[in-house]
Amino acid sequence: MTKPVRVAMIGVGAISGIYLQNITKTFREIALVGVCDLIPERAEKGAQYVREAREQGADVAEPKIYKDMYEAFNDPEVEVILNLTRPYEHYEVTKQALLHGKHVYSEKPLAVDMDEANELVSLAEEKHLRLGGAPDTFMGAGIQTARRIIDSGMIGEVVGASCAMVCHGHETWHPDPEFYYKRGGGPMMDMGPYYVTALVQLLGEVKGVMGMTKRSFDRRVITSAPHCGEIIDVDVDTYLAGNLLFSSGAIAQIFTTFDVYYSPAAQARFEVYGTEGTLIVPDPNTFGGPLRLLRPEDQAAPKTDPALTNRPQPGIYDGYKEIPLMFDYAENSRALGLADMCKALRTGRGFRANVQQQHHVLEILTSFTKSCESGAFVPLKTHYERTAPMQHNPIHGILDD
Repeated sequence: MTKPVRVAMIGVGAISGIYLQNITKTFREIALVGVCDLIPERAEKGAQYVREAREQGADVAEPKIYKDMYEAFNDPEVEVILNLTRPYEHYEVTKQALLHGKHVYSEKPLAVDMDEANELVSLAEEKHLRLGGAPDTFMGAGIQTARRIIDSGMIGEVVGASCAMVCHGHETWHPDPEFYYKRGGGPMMDMGPYYVTALVQLLGEVKGVMGMTKRSFDRRVITSAPHCGEIIDVDVDTYLAGNLLFSSGAIAQIFTTFDVYYSPAAQARFEVYGTEGTLIVPDPNTFGGPLRLLRPEDQAAPKTDPALTNRPQPGIYDGYKEIPLMFDYAENSRALGLADMCKALRTGRGFRANVQQQHHVLEILTSFTKSCESGAFVPLKTHYERTAPMQHNPIHGILDD
């Protein structure tokens, strides 16, 4: 096994828990050197988690607690900064880390607009530093199996896709939901990265987009602790529908909203359509399944309009066959992309959750609003090549060479 890469975590908020769990208990090529948060109690809580893991037998060192992010940037032990701050803070934290000579892996999105993103991409290139980030869910068993099915030709030539994330927002359950409605937030910037990253992994480069967006509610009332009763002024659009034209000629639709009452069990939808079948892709905010496949031989052609029959309403996936997962990492494996980046730093190979992907995805996400404002199709300036599919490794928690 290669020597673990030394990482400092900046931002110890809600998402940090699963990163801490997987860094200490699963991924053996990451060594957490220290943690930092603007709220010292959060940093202490993160460090305490690692102490308890050590007491339970985890072979990890106790992390330092940095007084601020610059102390982490100036720590000669640190090789990679793990940026888990709020979306509108990603740019400045990543920029300063790069200026201090550190590689950076950031939570999504890369930045909140393309000007910030372009600057970070140029700075990383100038400094010869690795830059990448979430989402890494596409590296899990679910999306990787879907990619294998599509690439094998089992649904023929891809003609299109449709995906949606439908809910009424996060203020009923999230402990600190305000940032979801501020610059860098909203359903497309928050949840869209999972769907769009999966789309480009499965279908390739996007050529251009069209979109329509709106804001249904100007204010939100928090009903979750500890901010229950507080009012959020909404600064971003919360109902976004977009069309994507892929370089292959395929066309996809994406719809995300925080404005709709909807069953939580049905809020995620992702379908890929081919000339020889349809593939139901699992929720791209997860790492596992299930996948469902429908081919022509699985369904008899109706003799009349199915809507006019008196049969009981069929299940939406009647006739589909469930496809077994073909890859590892079906559980919540956040930090998988970071582990892959760390392996790349030691071996010199490329890594999958790289900045080329993040950059292309961000341009797609931000172009829906531009299209709505201009009323026109928006061609993209960034280009994209799919990263390598996952490879089997017999040891869980160690990435391929």
